[in-house]
Amino acid sequence: MNLSQLAILLGAVCAATHAYILLRPEPSMAFLRKFHRNVPLGIFFTLLATAWFEYNLFNSDVTDFAQWKPLMLAGLGLIGVGTCFYVQDYISVRGGAALALLIADVVLDTQRWSPSPWKNVITVWMYVWICLSCWVVVQPWRIRDWILWATTFPKRLKMLSLSGLSFGLLVIVLGLTTYR
Repeated sequence: MNLSQLAILLGAVCAATHAYILLRPEPSMAFLRKFHRNVPLGIFFTLLATAWFEYNLFNSDVTDFAQWKPLMLAGLGLIGVGTCFYVQDYISVRGGAALALLIADVVLDTQRWSPSPWKNVITVWMYVWICLSCWVVVQPWRIRDWILWATTFPKRLKMLSLSGLSFGLLVIVLGLTTYR
């Protein structure tokens, strides 16, 4: 997948989610306020992130730890599955953060070869994801606080959604024009 396709995909997801929040604010606010305690979604995110990380590790060709690879695959797989049973507090936040880190890895690897200076829009976006993901893995209750702040007033949620929709559309336009 090249940067153009990736930008269109990410921009479409960003724009679609924010457009949905704009069109259906009440159900969106209800979902967002319960997101940090959504165990089934968190288990799905965590298992998906575990499988993706295991896939990356399995296909890694770093010879420095080749002898340890089977043990690492087994151990990290057990940690990912064990997390679903023993660390269910804020598991959706932690699993979502792990997925965001893996997505950022793919995007940053892809954008590296783009000659356009506009690739920095995506680069900065991904580094924001990385910083926020690292922060909320350590302090997952921050998501609860941010969501409460964002959903306290409908006008605030509308402005945040308009901003996200605009940014998503910008990324789509960049994917259709500049990143080609």
